[in-house]
Formats: sequence, C-alpha cells, structure tokens
Amino acid sequence: MADTIEKNDKNEILLESGTNEIEIMEFTVAGNLYGINVAKVNEIMLSDQVKVMPHTHPAVEGIFKPRDTVITVVNLPRYLGYEMESREKDLFIITNFNKMNIAFRVHTVIGISRISWTAIQKPDKTITGSGDSVATGIAQCGNDLVTILDFEKIVAEIAPDSSIQMSEIDQLGPRERNQHPIVMAEDSVLLSKMIQEALTKAGYTNLRNFSNGLELWQYLSRLKKNGTVQDNVALIITDIEMPQMDGHRLTKLVKEDVELRRIPLIIFSSLITEEMRVKGKELGADEQLSKPEIGHLVAVIDHLLAEPEEE
Repeated sequence: MADTIEKNDKNEILLESGTNEIEIMEFTVAGNLYGINVAKVNEIMLSDQVKVMPHTHPAVEGIFKPRDTVITVVNLPRYLGYEMESREKDLFIITNFNKMNIAFRVHTVIGISRISWTAIQKPDKTITGSGDSVATGIAQCGNDLVTILDFEKIVAEIAPDSSIQMSEIDQLGPRERNQHPIVMAEDSVLLSKMIQEALTKAGYTNLRNFSNGLELWQYLSRLKKNGTVQDNVALIITDIEMPQMDGHRLTKLVKEDVELRRIPLIIFSSLITEEMRVKGKELGADEQLSKPEIGHLVAVIDHLLAEPEEE
C-alpha cells in the first residue's frame, strides 16, 4: 500500500455524481477489519513521534507536525478498547472532515474497495444497544465484512466543542414557531437528535427524520402517489454518508423529478470540500453546508422558506 493517496485518484472518485457508490479504505486494528470513506482521507503516513499534551481525552496521544501543520493524533486502538502498545510500524491515517485535520493511528492499511451504499447495512440494536454506535455501518467488501467507523461521533466524543453547539441557536434570540414541514435524512442517532433539538429550539417544530436516503426517497415516492407532497414537505436536509442510499444519490433523484425538484434541498455534511461542493452543485443541491455549523443551517432554512415579498 502506498504511503499516500494520489490527489488525482481522489478527484476521479469525487467527480462521479449520484452513482450511490462509495470508496472504502480498509485498515486493521488488532487484527480486526475496519473502514473509512476515502473522501475523508488526505493521506497515509508512517507513524511519527508524538508530543504528549496534558489534560486531553485518554484516546488523544498528542500532536505532531508534518510539513508545518500541527495535527492531533487519536490512538484508534485505545479508543476502541484494545490494550496494545503503539508500534513503530503503525500508520497514521490523516483525515479531513468538519473542517479539521486529525490523524488516526491504525496498525495496517489493506486497500480500497468500491462498493454500492446498498452493500452497507446499519448495525441492529443487538450490537448498538441504544441504537447509536461507533459503527456507522457494516459493509460487504468482497468476501470480507468491514466495520465502517463513525469518525464524526468519535471526534464529537473526544472534543465536544467540535460538534453542534446549541449556543449558536441561543445567539439568534427569540424566534417565532414555524410549521413548514422539514424532512431530513441523517443516519447518526446522535447527530439526528442534536440537529432536531437545535431546529426545534429555532422554531422549526414540524420535523421528520429518516435514517438514510432510501427511506426518505420511499417516503417522497409515497407522497407523490397520494398527491400530498406539497402538504408534507417544504424543505429537505440530507447528510451525504448513509447506508442504502447516500445524500448525493438522493439529491440526484429529487432534482431529476419534475414534481419534487421545486423543493429546496440542503446538503448538511462533514464532507463539504471544494470538490464535494462542485459535485453537489452538479446534482442540483440548493445549498451545501458543513457540519457542525448549525446556526448557518438555520439562517439558510430561514432564507429558503421565506415568503416572497409582494411587489
């Protein structure tokens, strides 16, 4: 496995639009197979010397500084509960999401598999217990079952200030209730609860969440069949990474539909980079916002749902 992902290879992946496919980078921790969306990965490096920082989460090793950039190192084996010492031959997966660069220590990198989101299933409650889990999905990659980790949840647990902040809603001041029906596709139980709580606090109380794009698309299809779209959907919010159907595929389906395309659609994701922004625009998204900017999300919803002024 090469030490870095070539940028041209990533662009080739990112420029494909609405195919409902994902590139999974497979890696191991303590002999167990895990995966991460290639869109989150900047490069792979040999592990380096880490400067320990005081008063941090137990899974945070410290920081290191490759090419004049200070990056936090998260010991993934430690976070996952494996009692293992760090080794010189370990690797760092350097990631970029939520506008942050973070290195995750892993043991080996196996390679990259291209699969459909339909090949990824959400773990059931016998595994997740409360319904939320550090595993965002179980993927069938060839003959292997790969656990796709929820890196957003890991970072939110380690650094709560990096996640959605209700204080952003408080800063908006008093707001009136708004009954416009908003539907959302978000597979993370934690983030779904946080987003719905924030929107409710901002006055948007007519909310309905679906755990992936496919469930939301099926709901829209039923409404179309019954002729009740206008009464039940005023705006759509979607994540990108979701089992069964991702947000880009959902956006493509909505914006290619004569009846549904009028509905404003916001992509709200940790993966909003310049490349992803181009992709979302090609698919017809009305707005694209990076998590965890919840205050910005409310402002955009206000704008998209504003009644047109009479001339």
